[in-house]
Amino acid sequence: MDKVIIKDLLARGIIGVNDWERKRAQDILINLTLFTDTKRAGETDNLEDCVNYSTMSKKIQAHAESVARLTVEALANDLAKICFEDKGVQRVVVRVEKPGAVRFADSVGVEIERSRDE
Repeated sequence: MDKVIIKDLLARGIIGVNDWERKRAQDILINLTLFTDTKRAGETDNLEDCVNYSTMSKKIQAHAESVARLTVEALANDLAKICFEDKGVQRVVVRVEKPGAVRFADSVGVEIERSRDE
C-alpha cells in the first residue's frame, strides 16, 4: 500500500486536563501517514485521483484548533475519523504530540493506527 505523509503539522489548540491548559492554546504537533493506492493518480496525474494532502491538512488543523479535547488519545481518534472521510484512505497512522508538556522531554504524545474496516 502506498503512503501519503503529512509531517509535523502544527496546530494551536486547547488540550489537557489542568486548569491552565484549558485557558490557553498550546502547540499540538500532528503527523499522519495515510495508506492509499496512488497507482491511478500516478498514471492520470489528476488531483481528483489523489488523496489531497492540502485539503486534509486544513481539515485536521481546523479540528485540532477548535475541539478542545482533554486527552491526546481522544484528539488522535478524532483525526483518524477525519482521514477516513476521504474514500481513498484505507488505513492511517496518527501521531499527536504536545511539545514541552513534560519537563526534560521534547514532547509527549500518542500514536494510533486505524483501518477503514475497524
